[in-house]
Amino acid sequence: MIPFSILDLATIAEGQTVQNALATTRQLAQEAEALNYKRYWLAEHHGMRGVASSATSVLLSHIGAATKHIRIGAGGVMLPNHAPLVIAEQFGTLAELYPGRVDLGLGRAPGTDMQTARALRRNLDSEVDSYPSDIKELQAYFSDANQPVLAIPGQGTEVPLWLLGSSLYSAELAAHYGLPYSFASHFAPDQLMQALQIYRETFRPSKSHAKPHSMAGIMVVLADTQAEADYLFTSVQQKFKQMRSGGNTPFPAPVDTMDGRWSLADKQMVDHVLSYALVGTKESVKDKLTRFLKMTQVDELIVSIPIHNAQARSHSLTLLAELRDSF
Repeated sequence: MIPFSILDLATIAEGQTVQNALATTRQLAQEAEALNYKRYWLAEHHGMRGVASSATSVLLSHIGAATKHIRIGAGGVMLPNHAPLVIAEQFGTLAELYPGRVDLGLGRAPGTDMQTARALRRNLDSEVDSYPSDIKELQAYFSDANQPVLAIPGQGTEVPLWLLGSSLYSAELAAHYGLPYSFASHFAPDQLMQALQIYRETFRPSKSHAKPHSMAGIMVVLADTQAEADYLFTSVQQKFKQMRSGGNTPFPAPVDTMDGRWSLADKQMVDHVLSYALVGTKESVKDKLTRFLKMTQVDELIVSIPIHNAQARSHSLTLLAELRDSF
């Protein structure tokens, strides 16, 4: 079976505090390590009342100190928000603290609304797309090259870069640079297969990767019964419905039914966006997981577990590991 990894947002659940969210993330990372997940990645988002992973590198250090061998990384850092030198120093520091364990996934979107993006002090008015050149700049900082500007820590750490995306652009760029590629099919299913095809067919071997290496994302909500899983899944259904209307609250508690809580258009939108979600028992989702892996032929799978209750989230993590090991 291919490696399974975890994507976390350090979810701030309704009725809980940021401190609760950070403690839960630390515990879940330890459990993921014990269950032989390969990577534990955190995503950069800003200004969202349900997400505590905005200072991604800081939280990754918290996770690294609490674990021993699981890879930790960003899934991802939104590079347009930052000067590449700053990211090189942050992840170079992580690489020195936790050698051989750090990944840096990069995204092109701001990970927030445009007003918050401007507050991050990056130039959003330029018509020039600096993302490709920023990636090359990062690679230079992580190399052994002697250059006028040095990332210390960072130089010589060769932190592995991944490109992340939900469209064809990042697939083309990852192939051009010979980098691993991860598609965000857990919330953007439409161009998954086309992106993977473009990535594989146009991949150019690089110093770090002789052949393409792909990952895809899914959401997973597993429980002991289908009814329990459906109940837990209403949290993320509420959240995506809320995002459609511009709402901003902590991650909602589950509800007995979504009837009366959304329109038909809302339901159709959420069902489509979450079309690759696995919701049910180990037995009921196994065929869907098998079909997804066969269809995509990805080298790794990364999983988001959007569950409000920390204990139920941990149980779902365990059930998924059991399902993985049953193949």
